[in-house]
Amino acid sequence: MALSVGQIAPDFTLTSHTEQTIRLSDYRGKNVVLAFFPLAWTPV
Repeated sequence: MALSVGQIAPDFTLTSHTEQTIRLSDYRGKNVVLAFFPLAWTPV
């Protein structure tokens, strides 16, 4: 999915490494940086 500058990202839910449910909408109005990366031992 690609977004343009200024376009609102759709809401989604993820589970953190501490098993906490996190929603993008929880951070509405705040600056958010999302970084996704594969596990170090997986072939990419």
